[in-house]
Amino acid sequence: MKTVVLMLFAAVVGAGVASADPVRDWPDLRAAHEQIEHALESLHRAQAANQYDMGGHAGRAEQLLQQAEHELHEAIESRHRD
Repeated sequence: MKTVVLMLFAAVVGAGVASADPVRDWPDLRAAHEQIEHALESLHRAQAANQYDMGGHAGRAEQLLQQAEHELHEAIESRHRD
């Protein structure tokens, strides 16, 4: 699970994700955003299957995915301001 999350995080950072609204002009960013959403859903399913007892690592992975989503949203917004 950790490997999957790290791979998705690396793919997202490399691709540059943003929130769904402003990415319609950038299909690669839209796809990366969808991958983050899928990773978060998979993480939530894994947490539920393990009764959320993952030593805090799943929660940290979730925070990092949400942070990646936020940072890439900011990147898109800065592009709109340029």
